[in-house]
Amino acid sequence: MSQTRYTRDHEWVRLDGNIATIGITHHAQEALGDLVFVELPEPGRDVATSEAVAVVESVKAASDVYAPLNGRVTETNPAIVEDPALVNRDAAGEGWFFRLTLADTAAFDALLDEAAYAAFVDAA
Repeated sequence: MSQTRYTRDHEWVRLDGNIATIGITHHAQEALGDLVFVELPEPGRDVATSEAVAVVESVKAASDVYAPLNGRVTETNPAIVEDPALVNRDAAGEGWFFRLTLADTAAFDALLDEAAYAAFVDAA
């Protein structure tokens, strides 16, 4: 069964075994507005925690999407490149960005759980 955690940079991370699926939160897509462009990392790329690995652009602004954990990009979501608005419609589901294979899944536990992320957003 997968678990979901969050970052202070407004990414969500769903862990299933040693595979982490990453996307931006509903809060992030709402703040950005209508997305018009998404750039994803190349599969096979090794990424480090907090490294900018993807870009989203909206009618309001451009923003980086950061790697929440160390790992290797194993898959990206071409559907959001073709239709960036999919992220607006389903940020926590079909609007995922990329998947990482993690060498160390223990770091996942240090990310925010849903209650802690909600409190972080409310305090901002």
